[in-house]
Amino acid sequence: MIFLKLGGSAITDKTREATARVEVIQRLAREVARARAQRPALQLLIGHGSGSFGHFTARQSGFGARGNWRAYAETGAAAARLARLVADTFLAHGVPIVTLPPSASARCREGKLIELALAPIHTALAHGLVPLVHGDVAFDETREMTIVSTEMVFAYLARHLQPTRIILAGIVDGVFTADPLTDASARLIHEITSHTFPHIAAQLRGAYGVDVTGGMLAKVQIMLQVIERVPHLRVHIISAMHAGILERALLNDDFAEGTVIHSGAELNPAPR
Repeated sequence: MIFLKLGGSAITDKTREATARVEVIQRLAREVARARAQRPALQLLIGHGSGSFGHFTARQSGFGARGNWRAYAETGAAAARLARLVADTFLAHGVPIVTLPPSASARCREGKLIELALAPIHTALAHGLVPLVHGDVAFDETREMTIVSTEMVFAYLARHLQPTRIILAGIVDGVFTADPLTDASARLIHEITSHTFPHIAAQLRGAYGVDVTGGMLAKVQIMLQVIERVPHLRVHIISAMHAGILERALLNDDFAEGTVIHSGAELNPAPR
């Protein structure tokens, strides 16, 4: 089983409100469809970030302020609009997506996801469907409301579904020492483990565009926490902007492009 995240930075323009990159979504749908055709036994769960839909609305509406339930509703609606676009596109390309919004069952406490319905996901997978989750709003027992990122959802589900790999496909080619879109001196970090992360964390400089869930640093931290609980897991951070890379990642178990996050065991990656 593989968890695949389509990053909000890839499928939307995070500098412009509610602006989907339709052609990118269509290409990614084609690549997923081809990979599934070549690997019929592949079980896949897809998630996507909210990009310039949910993140912009959350900022503009004042999401998180006590009693601001209008902001909760507006932010959830924005996330759902992007999910509908993604689902419709993948269905049009032959991928049997079924949307399972986290907000329908998520329960949070102090910003942490503590409960999410698993039965619908198990049922979908058992029937050969591809569950689609996404960054979403959620009720919080102590904060009233919070936002659950796709990585948070993946972290919760990984403990129960035990994927072998997680692929995070964003706008950049992996984890860099700085934002490669604005800093020519940025260097790609090929591998990250819990032992090397403390040094690497000091170099990371945040996210590209508007992001209310913490950017790249938070993504890496969450994935390392997942690996602590699922030690055999490998996480790949790649760019979704290069044609063919997602298809290669889905088809090759020894895929080693971008950044690989793992427990520290030797990966024997293919030559770069």
